[in-house]
Amino acid sequence: MNVKEYLASSSNQIVLSHFDADDQSLAPEGKKESKKELKSLRKQLVKLQQVLYAESKHKVLIILQAMDSGGKDGTIRAIFDGVNPQGVKVASFKVPTPLENAHDYLWRIHQKVPANGEIVIFNRSQYEDVLVVRVHELDPEKVWKKRYEEINKFERMLANEGTTILKFFLFISKEEQKKRFIERLENPEKQWKFNPGDIEERKYWDAYMEAYQDVIDKTSKPYAPWYVIPANHNWYRDLVISHIIVKQLKSLKMDYPEPVENIHQYLDPLQNS
Repeated sequence: MNVKEYLASSSNQIVLSHFDADDQSLAPEGKKESKKELKSLRKQLVKLQQVLYAESKHKVLIILQAMDSGGKDGTIRAIFDGVNPQGVKVASFKVPTPLENAHDYLWRIHQKVPANGEIVIFNRSQYEDVLVVRVHELDPEKVWKKRYEEINKFERMLANEGTTILKFFLFISKEEQKKRFIERLENPEKQWKFNPGDIEERKYWDAYMEAYQDVIDKTSKPYAPWYVIPANHNWYRDLVISHIIVKQLKSLKMDYPEPVENIHQYLDPLQNS
């Protein structure tokens, strides 16, 4: 699967207003066959994560950003089902607490980055401080505008320290968001997900798209690339992201650590004990 068309880079500057959230072009075989492929990718991911944890040499940071109802939680559930919870952590960043607000905006972020052998998934991230803060004018422009370069330097430092960074913007259409909100309101099992504030935030859709465009343009770097993932169809979203993560983990050339010397000498005494 060639996912380069979803990669924001100097050679492929993605324009969100031209982007198709309904795109399924990399899965011509359709949903049924793609779900089989996703199952295979999930098995590969489980094995790769086991080696990552055992080797304890590499660390992986996956950042998920999306509009409300964009599918961040669903992505995490679908892709990481079955992985060892010891080596995979999820960090969710909501409205900052008073303690967090008393520090710099990256303070709470830095505490959650992965250690050796870990995959950490950010459900929202440091980018809220150039998205929500910008759209709602919580800080002056001169303050949040400096943060693009500060975030770049922060991610560069993480990369230099051995962290593999993958950033995904789950792109849904405004019409798809409307459908998902209606489903939440009508389905008793999903009503708990509905927040009246989501309707208010929807009024700022165009402002958010402009803010996301700047985020992608200014902070997609070779050491921390952004992928814009068509996310109107959950199965397609999960398939594409799984491909990217599995391919990246394979590129790390990981292996299990060497066992203790002459390990087989311990087998007979154990069997006879």
